[in-house]
Amino acid sequence: MNISSYTPAPMSARGPSELVGHTPVLWIGEPFAEAGRGFWAKLEGANPGGIKDRPGLHMVARARERGDLADGAPIVESSSGTLGLGLALAGITFGHPVTVVTDPGLEPGIRRALTAYGSRVETVTTAHPTGGWQQARRERVAELLAGTPGAWCPDQYNNPDNVAAYAPLAAELVAQLGRVDLLVASVGTGGHSAGISAALRRTFPDLALIGVDSTGSTIFGQPAGPRLMRGLGSSIHPGNVAYPAFSEVHWVAPAEAVRACRSLARHHYASGGWSVGAVALVAGWAARTHPAGTRIAAVFPDGPHRYLDTIYNDGWCHGHKLLEPPAPLPDEPDEITDPGERTVTSWTRCRTVSGPAVAPAALVGAR
Repeated sequence: MNISSYTPAPMSARGPSELVGHTPVLWIGEPFAEAGRGFWAKLEGANPGGIKDRPGLHMVARARERGDLADGAPIVESSSGTLGLGLALAGITFGHPVTVVTDPGLEPGIRRALTAYGSRVETVTTAHPTGGWQQARRERVAELLAGTPGAWCPDQYNNPDNVAAYAPLAAELVAQLGRVDLLVASVGTGGHSAGISAALRRTFPDLALIGVDSTGSTIFGQPAGPRLMRGLGSSIHPGNVAYPAFSEVHWVAPAEAVRACRSLARHHYASGGWSVGAVALVAGWAARTHPAGTRIAAVFPDGPHRYLDTIYNDGWCHGHKLLEPPAPLPDEPDEITDPGERTVTSWTRCRTVSGPAVAPAALVGAR
Protein backbone atom coordinates (compact mmCIF):
# COMPACT_ATOMS: atom_id res chain seq x y z
CA MET A 1 0.00 0.00 0.00
CA ASN A 2 1.26 3.44 -0.90
CA ILE A 3 1.66 5.38 2.36
CA SER A 4 0.22 8.48 0.70
CA SER A 5 -3.13 6.67 0.37
CA TYR A 6 -3.31 5.76 4.04
CA THR A 7 -6.24 7.27 5.93
CA PRO A 8 -5.57 7.61 9.65
CA ALA A 9 -7.95 6.27 12.25
CA PRO A 10 -10.65 8.82 13.07
CA MET A 11 -10.01 8.81 16.80
CA SER A 12 -7.19 8.43 19.28
CA ALA A 13 -8.46 7.87 22.81
CA ARG A 14 -6.84 8.53 26.16
CA GLY A 15 -9.49 6.42 27.89
CA PRO A 16 -12.09 3.84 26.86
CA SER A 17 -15.01 6.20 27.44
CA GLU A 18 -13.71 8.34 24.58
CA LEU A 19 -14.41 5.44 22.21
CA VAL A 20 -18.17 5.71 22.79
CA GLY A 21 -20.22 7.34 20.06
CA HIS A 22 -19.55 8.39 16.46
CA THR A 23 -20.69 4.96 15.31
CA PRO A 24 -21.08 4.28 11.57
CA VAL A 25 -24.20 3.81 9.50
CA LEU A 26 -24.47 1.04 6.91
CA TRP A 27 -26.87 0.75 3.98
CA ILE A 28 -28.97 -2.42 4.20
CA GLY A 29 -30.69 -3.30 0.93
CA GLU A 30 -31.33 -6.69 -0.62
CA PRO A 31 -32.69 -9.15 0.45
CA PHE A 32 -34.55 -6.99 3.00
CA ALA A 33 -35.84 -4.72 0.25
CA GLU A 34 -35.74 -4.75 -3.52
CA ALA A 35 -32.88 -3.22 -5.49
CA GLY A 36 -32.62 0.52 -4.94
CA ARG A 37 -34.51 0.45 -1.66
CA GLY A 38 -33.38 -0.15 1.88
CA PHE A 39 -32.54 1.52 5.16
CA TRP A 40 -29.57 2.92 7.05
CA ALA A 41 -28.48 0.87 10.06
CA LYS A 42 -26.81 2.72 12.93
CA LEU A 43 -24.21 0.21 14.10
CA GLU A 44 -24.11 0.73 17.85
CA GLY A 45 -22.15 -2.50 18.22
CA ALA A 46 -19.15 -0.35 17.26
CA ASN A 47 -19.19 1.07 20.79
CA PRO A 48 -16.91 -0.85 23.20
CA GLY A 49 -19.86 -2.63 24.83
CA GLY A 50 -22.86 -1.68 22.70
CA ILE A 51 -25.52 1.01 22.67
CA LYS A 52 -25.89 1.16 26.45
CA ASP A 53 -22.37 2.46 26.90
CA ARG A 54 -24.03 5.81 26.18
CA PRO A 55 -26.58 5.81 29.06
CA GLY A 56 -24.21 3.92 31.37
CA LEU A 57 -21.69 6.76 31.20
CA HIS A 58 -24.29 9.54 31.07
CA MET A 59 -26.42 8.38 34.00
CA VAL A 60 -23.36 7.96 36.22
CA ALA A 61 -21.87 11.31 35.19
CA ARG A 62 -25.12 13.16 35.89
CA ALA A 63 -25.61 11.42 39.25
CA ARG A 64 -22.10 12.49 40.26
CA GLU A 65 -22.77 16.07 39.17
CA ARG A 66 -25.95 16.22 41.27
CA GLY A 67 -24.29 14.64 44.28
CA ASP A 68 -26.53 11.56 44.16
CA LEU A 69 -23.47 9.36 43.71
CA ALA A 70 -20.47 10.02 45.93
CA ASP A 71 -16.90 9.34 44.88
CA GLY A 72 -16.19 5.63 45.12
CA ALA A 73 -19.75 4.70 46.10
CA PRO A 74 -21.15 1.38 44.81
CA ILE A 75 -23.43 1.18 41.78
CA VAL A 76 -26.09 -1.56 41.79
CA GLU A 77 -28.40 -2.22 38.86
CA SER A 78 -30.52 -4.88 37.17
CA SER A 79 -29.45 -5.82 33.65
CA SER A 80 -29.89 -8.52 31.04
CA GLY A 81 -26.37 -7.74 29.87
CA THR A 82 -25.78 -4.67 27.71
CA LEU A 83 -26.34 -1.99 30.36
CA GLY A 84 -24.16 -4.07 32.65
CA LEU A 85 -21.33 -3.60 30.17
CA GLY A 86 -22.03 0.14 30.00
CA LEU A 87 -21.98 0.43 33.79
CA ALA A 88 -18.77 -1.58 33.96
CA LEU A 89 -17.25 1.00 31.61
CA ALA A 90 -18.63 3.82 33.76
CA GLY A 91 -17.27 2.16 36.89
CA ILE A 92 -13.79 2.01 35.41
CA THR A 93 -14.06 5.57 34.08
CA PHE A 94 -15.30 7.20 37.30
CA GLY A 95 -13.93 4.83 39.94
CA HIS A 96 -17.02 3.02 41.26
CA PRO A 97 -17.50 -0.66 42.13
CA VAL A 98 -20.37 -2.10 40.11
CA THR A 99 -22.77 -4.92 40.96
CA VAL A 100 -24.93 -6.25 38.13
CA VAL A 101 -28.00 -8.23 39.15
CA THR A 102 -29.00 -10.59 36.38
CA ASP A 103 -30.76 -13.92 35.78
CA PRO A 104 -29.89 -17.36 34.41
CA GLY A 105 -30.46 -16.21 30.83
CA LEU A 106 -27.29 -14.11 30.83
CA GLU A 107 -24.84 -15.57 28.35
CA PRO A 108 -21.72 -17.08 29.99
CA GLY A 109 -19.46 -14.95 27.82
CA ILE A 110 -21.05 -11.72 29.04
CA ARG A 111 -20.85 -12.94 32.62
CA ARG A 112 -17.13 -13.58 32.17
CA ALA A 113 -16.64 -10.23 30.47
CA LEU A 114 -18.36 -8.36 33.31
CA THR A 115 -16.17 -10.16 35.83
CA ALA A 116 -13.07 -9.36 33.80
CA TYR A 117 -14.07 -5.69 33.80
CA GLY A 118 -14.16 -5.78 37.60
CA SER A 119 -17.92 -5.94 38.11
CA ARG A 120 -19.62 -8.23 40.58
CA VAL A 121 -22.34 -10.37 39.00
CA GLU A 122 -25.21 -11.59 41.15
CA THR A 123 -27.82 -13.97 39.71
CA VAL A 124 -31.39 -14.37 40.91
CA THR A 125 -32.56 -17.97 40.71
CA THR A 126 -36.36 -17.72 40.80
CA ALA A 127 -38.57 -15.63 38.53
CA HIS A 128 -41.27 -13.45 40.05
CA PRO A 129 -44.71 -15.08 39.52
CA THR A 130 -46.09 -12.09 37.61
CA GLY A 131 -43.16 -9.76 36.92
CA GLY A 132 -40.82 -12.47 35.66
CA TRP A 133 -37.06 -12.20 35.84
CA GLN A 134 -37.09 -8.40 35.65
CA GLN A 135 -39.17 -8.05 38.80
CA ALA A 136 -37.06 -10.67 40.58
CA ARG A 137 -33.92 -8.75 39.66
CA ARG A 138 -35.43 -5.45 40.80
CA GLU A 139 -36.37 -6.90 44.17
CA ARG A 140 -32.82 -8.19 44.66
CA VAL A 141 -31.46 -4.76 43.73
CA ALA A 142 -33.69 -3.24 46.41
CA GLU A 143 -32.29 -5.67 48.99
CA LEU A 144 -28.71 -4.85 48.04
CA LEU A 145 -29.38 -1.11 48.17
CA ALA A 146 -30.92 -1.41 51.62
CA GLY A 147 -27.89 -3.30 52.88
CA THR A 148 -25.21 -1.11 51.29
CA PRO A 149 -24.99 2.44 52.68
CA GLY A 150 -24.28 4.99 49.98
CA ALA A 151 -25.06 2.62 47.11
CA TRP A 152 -26.84 4.08 44.10
CA CYS A 153 -29.09 2.50 41.46
CA PRO A 154 -29.39 4.19 38.03
CA ASP A 155 -32.95 2.79 37.58
CA GLN A 156 -32.63 2.62 33.82
CA TYR A 157 -36.37 1.99 33.49
CA ASN A 158 -37.43 5.37 34.91
CA ASN A 159 -34.33 7.57 34.87
CA PRO A 160 -34.75 10.51 32.45
CA ASP A 161 -30.97 10.61 32.07
CA ASN A 162 -31.30 7.29 30.24
CA VAL A 163 -33.40 9.08 27.62
CA ALA A 164 -31.19 12.18 27.49
CA ALA A 165 -28.11 10.05 26.83
CA TYR A 166 -29.23 9.45 23.25
CA ALA A 167 -29.31 13.04 22.02
CA PRO A 168 -25.75 12.71 20.67
CA LEU A 169 -26.78 9.63 18.69
CA ALA A 170 -29.56 11.65 17.06
CA ALA A 171 -27.06 14.40 16.20
CA GLU A 172 -24.80 11.80 14.61
CA LEU A 173 -27.68 10.56 12.45
CA VAL A 174 -28.43 14.09 11.25
CA ALA A 175 -24.77 14.62 10.35
CA GLN A 176 -24.52 11.25 8.62
CA LEU A 177 -27.82 11.12 6.76
CA GLY A 178 -28.84 14.76 6.42
CA ARG A 179 -32.49 13.85 6.89
CA VAL A 180 -34.42 11.15 8.72
CA ASP A 181 -38.06 10.52 7.83
CA LEU A 182 -38.64 7.28 9.71
CA LEU A 183 -36.88 5.77 12.73
CA VAL A 184 -37.17 2.06 13.60
CA ALA A 185 -36.09 1.17 17.14
CA SER A 186 -36.49 -1.73 19.53
CA VAL A 187 -38.13 -1.05 22.88
CA GLY A 188 -36.99 -2.45 26.22
CA THR A 189 -36.46 0.23 28.86
CA GLY A 190 -37.73 2.77 26.33
CA GLY A 191 -34.60 4.89 26.60
CA HIS A 192 -33.18 4.96 23.11
CA SER A 193 -36.48 5.06 21.22
CA ALA A 194 -37.62 8.03 23.34
CA GLY A 195 -34.30 9.86 23.37
CA ILE A 196 -33.42 9.56 19.70
CA SER A 197 -36.91 10.34 18.41
CA ALA A 198 -37.34 13.38 20.67
CA ALA A 199 -34.00 14.83 19.58
CA LEU A 200 -34.64 14.13 15.89
CA ARG A 201 -38.07 15.76 16.04
CA ARG A 202 -36.47 19.03 17.06
CA THR A 203 -35.08 19.07 13.51
CA PHE A 204 -37.62 16.86 11.73
CA PRO A 205 -41.00 17.41 13.43
CA ASP A 206 -42.78 15.01 11.06
CA LEU A 207 -40.53 12.08 11.92
CA ALA A 208 -42.38 8.75 12.20
CA LEU A 209 -41.31 6.23 14.84
CA ILE A 210 -41.91 2.48 14.63
CA GLY A 211 -41.41 0.55 17.86
CA VAL A 212 -40.24 -3.06 17.73
CA ASP A 213 -41.21 -5.31 20.64
CA SER A 214 -40.97 -9.00 21.44
CA THR A 215 -43.85 -11.44 21.55
CA GLY A 216 -44.63 -12.16 25.20
CA SER A 217 -43.82 -8.57 26.21
CA THR A 218 -46.29 -6.42 28.15
CA ILE A 219 -44.97 -3.00 27.07
CA PHE A 220 -47.62 -2.29 24.42
CA GLY A 221 -50.63 -3.99 25.93
CA GLN A 222 -50.04 -7.66 25.23
CA PRO A 223 -50.24 -10.18 28.08
CA ALA A 224 -46.98 -11.34 29.67
CA GLY A 225 -45.61 -14.59 28.32
CA PRO A 226 -42.36 -16.53 28.13
CA ARG A 227 -39.66 -14.53 26.34
CA LEU A 228 -36.58 -16.15 24.86
CA MET A 229 -35.31 -12.90 23.40
CA ARG A 230 -33.24 -10.56 25.58
CA GLY A 231 -32.64 -6.84 25.17
CA LEU A 232 -36.11 -5.92 23.90
CA GLY A 233 -39.49 -6.40 25.47
CA SER A 234 -40.38 -6.32 29.14
CA SER A 235 -42.51 -7.99 31.77
CA ILE A 236 -42.95 -4.65 33.56
CA HIS A 237 -43.98 -1.20 32.31
CA PRO A 238 -40.88 1.03 32.14
CA GLY A 239 -41.58 4.68 32.81
CA ASN A 240 -39.25 5.81 30.02
CA VAL A 241 -41.40 4.40 27.21
CA ALA A 242 -42.74 7.44 25.32
CA TYR A 243 -46.02 5.95 24.10
CA PRO A 244 -47.29 9.08 22.24
CA ALA A 245 -44.09 9.16 20.19
CA PHE A 246 -44.84 5.93 18.30
CA SER A 247 -46.65 5.78 14.99
CA GLU A 248 -47.07 2.02 15.30
CA VAL A 249 -45.63 -1.03 17.02
CA HIS A 250 -44.54 -4.42 15.70
CA TRP A 251 -44.10 -7.59 17.74
CA VAL A 252 -41.53 -10.09 16.45
CA ALA A 253 -41.05 -13.73 17.45
CA PRO A 254 -37.68 -15.39 18.15
CA ALA A 255 -37.55 -17.55 15.01
CA GLU A 256 -38.17 -14.48 12.84
CA ALA A 257 -35.43 -12.52 14.59
CA VAL A 258 -32.97 -15.41 14.20
CA ARG A 259 -33.58 -15.69 10.47
CA ALA A 260 -33.20 -11.93 10.05
CA CYS A 261 -29.94 -11.94 12.03
CA ARG A 262 -28.52 -14.71 9.89
CA SER A 263 -29.62 -13.02 6.67
CA LEU A 264 -27.91 -9.80 7.77
CA ALA A 265 -24.71 -11.68 8.52
CA ARG A 266 -24.79 -13.60 5.23
CA HIS A 267 -25.53 -10.66 2.97
CA HIS A 268 -24.14 -7.61 4.78
CA TYR A 269 -21.41 -8.87 7.16
CA ALA A 270 -23.14 -6.83 9.84
CA SER A 271 -25.53 -8.35 12.32
CA GLY A 272 -26.22 -8.57 16.02
CA GLY A 273 -28.61 -9.96 18.59
CA TRP A 274 -32.33 -10.31 19.03
CA SER A 275 -33.05 -6.58 18.79
CA VAL A 276 -30.98 -6.25 15.63
CA GLY A 277 -32.80 -9.07 13.86
CA ALA A 278 -36.22 -7.83 14.89
CA VAL A 279 -35.44 -4.24 13.89
CA ALA A 280 -34.00 -5.31 10.53
CA LEU A 281 -37.10 -7.36 9.74
CA VAL A 282 -39.38 -4.38 10.40
CA ALA A 283 -37.10 -1.78 8.77
CA GLY A 284 -36.90 -3.89 5.62
CA TRP A 285 -40.69 -4.05 5.49
CA ALA A 286 -40.83 -0.27 5.95
CA ALA A 287 -38.38 0.21 3.08
CA ARG A 288 -40.55 -1.96 0.82
CA THR A 289 -43.87 -0.35 1.72
CA HIS A 290 -43.12 3.34 2.22
CA PRO A 291 -42.78 5.72 -0.74
CA ALA A 292 -39.49 5.59 -2.63
CA GLY A 293 -37.07 8.13 -1.23
CA THR A 294 -38.23 7.76 2.38
CA ARG A 295 -35.05 7.97 4.45
CA ILE A 296 -35.21 5.25 7.09
CA ALA A 297 -32.81 4.90 10.00
CA ALA A 298 -32.78 1.72 12.08
CA VAL A 299 -30.89 1.33 15.36
CA PHE A 300 -28.81 -1.85 15.70
CA PRO A 301 -28.02 -1.91 19.46
CA ASP A 302 -25.17 -4.43 19.43
CA GLY A 303 -23.07 -6.83 17.36
CA PRO A 304 -23.13 -10.60 16.91
CA HIS A 305 -20.36 -11.77 19.23
CA ARG A 306 -22.50 -12.11 22.34
CA TYR A 307 -24.81 -14.47 20.46
CA LEU A 308 -22.40 -16.93 18.85
CA ASP A 309 -23.59 -19.68 21.19
CA THR A 310 -27.27 -18.92 20.71
CA ILE A 311 -28.57 -17.15 17.58
CA TYR A 312 -25.67 -18.31 15.44
CA ASN A 313 -25.43 -21.81 16.92
CA ASP A 314 -27.41 -24.32 14.84
CA GLY A 315 -27.64 -26.82 17.69
CA TRP A 316 -29.00 -24.26 20.15
CA CYS A 317 -31.48 -22.94 17.58
CA HIS A 318 -32.71 -26.39 16.65
CA GLY A 319 -33.08 -27.18 20.35
CA HIS A 320 -35.41 -24.19 20.64
CA LYS A 321 -37.14 -25.02 17.32
CA LEU A 322 -36.07 -21.71 15.78
CA LEU A 323 -34.95 -23.09 12.44
CA GLU A 324 -37.78 -25.56 11.89
CA PRO A 325 -39.30 -25.58 9.38
CA PRO A 326 -36.62 -23.73 7.36
CA ALA A 327 -39.18 -21.34 5.90
CA PRO A 328 -38.18 -17.95 4.45
CA LEU A 329 -38.88 -14.78 6.37
CA PRO A 330 -42.45 -13.53 5.97
CA ASP A 331 -42.86 -10.62 3.57
CA GLU A 332 -45.29 -8.71 5.76
CA PRO A 333 -46.69 -8.76 9.28
CA ASP A 334 -50.08 -9.86 10.41
CA GLU A 335 -52.11 -6.92 11.71
CA ILE A 336 -54.41 -6.25 14.66
CA THR A 337 -56.41 -3.09 15.27
CA ASP A 338 -55.95 -3.00 19.04
CA PRO A 339 -53.27 -4.51 21.30
CA GLY A 340 -55.94 -6.29 23.34
CA GLU A 341 -57.56 -7.90 20.31
CA ARG A 342 -55.65 -11.18 20.74
CA THR A 343 -52.34 -12.56 21.90
CA VAL A 344 -49.82 -12.48 19.06
CA THR A 345 -47.24 -15.21 18.56
CA SER A 346 -45.56 -14.08 15.35
CA TRP A 347 -44.65 -10.86 13.54
CA THR A 348 -47.66 -8.59 13.99
CA ARG A 349 -48.30 -4.89 13.44
CA CYS A 350 -50.61 -2.53 15.31
CA ARG A 351 -51.22 1.14 14.56
CA THR A 352 -53.00 1.73 17.86
CA VAL A 353 -50.31 2.45 20.44
CA SER A 354 -51.25 2.87 24.07
CA GLY A 355 -49.65 2.63 27.47
CA PRO A 356 -50.46 0.31 30.36
CA ALA A 357 -53.97 0.38 31.76
CA VAL A 358 -52.62 1.17 35.22
CA ALA A 359 -49.73 3.28 36.33
CA PRO A 360 -46.53 1.26 36.86
CA ALA A 361 -45.40 0.66 40.39
CA ALA A 362 -42.46 2.70 41.66
CA LEU A 363 -39.23 1.09 40.58
CA VAL A 364 -36.33 0.41 42.89
CA GLY A 365 -33.75 3.12 43.11
CA ALA A 366 -36.03 5.71 41.52
CA ARG A 367 -34.78 9.20 42.05
